[in-house]
Amino acid sequence: MMSVIRTAGLTRRFGGVTALEDLTLELPRAGVIGLVGPNGSGKSTLIRMLLGLISPTSGTAEVLDEPISAPGRYLDRVGALVENPAFVPGLSARANLMSLARLRGLPPSRVDEVLRTVGLTGRDTEPVKRFSLGMKQRLGIAAALLPDPELLILDEPTNGLDPSGIVEIRGLLADLARAGRTVIVSSHLLAEIETVCDFLVVVRFGRLVYSGPVTDLLARTGQRIEIAAEHPQDTSSLHALLSADGWQVEQVSEGRLSVAADERRGAELNRSAARGGITLRSMTPVRGSLEEIFLEMTGSSDQDLTAARAAAAERKAS
Repeated sequence: MMSVIRTAGLTRRFGGVTALEDLTLELPRAGVIGLVGPNGSGKSTLIRMLLGLISPTSGTAEVLDEPISAPGRYLDRVGALVENPAFVPGLSARANLMSLARLRGLPPSRVDEVLRTVGLTGRDTEPVKRFSLGMKQRLGIAAALLPDPELLILDEPTNGLDPSGIVEIRGLLADLARAGRTVIVSSHLLAEIETVCDFLVVVRFGRLVYSGPVTDLLARTGQRIEIAAEHPQDTSSLHALLSADGWQVEQVSEGRLSVAADERRGAELNRSAARGGITLRSMTPVRGSLEEIFLEMTGSSDQDLTAARAAAAERKAS
């Protein structure tokens, strides 16, 4: 596997707080890599170390086969959008990008190329102060693309966007990956990026929880079949019948049951119901989502996370 990033025992402490602890991973080149975890899990700390903005307390890492101790060797091949992009509000999108291109010694033709890539052609002469948040994010990605980087790192690019803005950014990420780039995108909400990711890294309390292909994580999700009896009054009888036959059944809503089973067992399930004299009105295979697995790994609420952090701190102190 060709690697875009490798880390070994990467750790960063801020006084008595450990933001990232003993992180060892290897990320493949090309495609979209999701870096996900709850707020405060260490995602931004990792990104800042990879960009040479802060140094690790211990451990090592390489970006594009160069050590992060020498960021000058690789940063010209990396584009990044960290936090909200900053532009001169009264200047147009084109003027802002032209200024950045001149500072980096890049030809004006790159401005046209990146505006086209992010879909801002035709809006490029408008002042940035008129832009929606989604358009500003796209302009920030355009700025990160100016040096034509091999690796693009985006920290929470969908933060604060409305649903249509999130969809736009997802589509842009997919286009960039199809063009052969490696895109690392961080988020605390897996649902925002799961549809475009090929590879996922999940961190919690600064520790690695999962690193691997999305398909491998999907294999962990449970499969079930949601069923409904032809006559709703038969629902409780159907529940008892199937449970007696050894099926794992739970009621998900009025008149609907969920059976833990692969869709290939649908015919068998139908026969079980028929033997009890009950006709099924519908059978719908359902697969658990990546977001469900993510919440199982990281906690389903801020309250869960606070309790888990406190327990982890107690164990470390004892």
